[in-house]
Amino acid sequence: MLKVENLNVSIGPIPIIRNASLAMNEGEMCGLIGRNGAGKTTLLRALMGALPATGKAELGHVDLLALPAHRRAGHGVGYMPEDRRLVPEFTVEENIRLPTWATQADGVGERLEWIYSIMPEVARFANRRALELSGGQQKMVALARALMAGTRILLLDEPFEGLAPALARRLGEVLANLKDEGVSVLIAESNEVHVLDLLARAFFIERGSVTDKR
Repeated sequence: MLKVENLNVSIGPIPIIRNASLAMNEGEMCGLIGRNGAGKTTLLRALMGALPATGKAELGHVDLLALPAHRRAGHGVGYMPEDRRLVPEFTVEENIRLPTWATQADGVGERLEWIYSIMPEVARFANRRALELSGGQQKMVALARALMAGTRILLLDEPFEGLAPALARRLGEVLANLKDEGVSVLIAESNEVHVLDLLARAFFIERGSVTDKR
């Protein structure tokens, strides 16, 4: 499904990701575990095209690094950034639909109904503006937006960061239910305690280098 080989990312003259490699199977949920500053966000942003990278990053037979950033979502890649990045003046539903405005995907209505069926709490405030939501509610909307594009793989950056315990449990339930949907999920977290029960495997990142052992 996803195969990353010898990925290198620098910000200015400073190397952040160093020859990182990992591979995930279709429908597999994996963790990318590392302390703050280890390179988790940089790696995910490079996969999404927000940062230039060298090496290989293949999704099936598609070379992600050869695609412009705006075309990667069209290949079924959904991204949930740590800071949510919702458009505050847009409604919740407009934020969720946002990736499809670029990809011009088919079946948007059906996909939206499916998202609402697994996240009914999001459906209840679909017509509210994003700026009116709590931080935890915005996290749920950001996940829903990632699901809209992420028909093949989800890249989730610190989804549990800052969540109250009840909302963290609910988010865990939603992610657990995705295991039956055949979607691959890579979850970046600073501590595996929130995701240990969800993961098939974990990769560990330190100083930009990735290993499957700690």
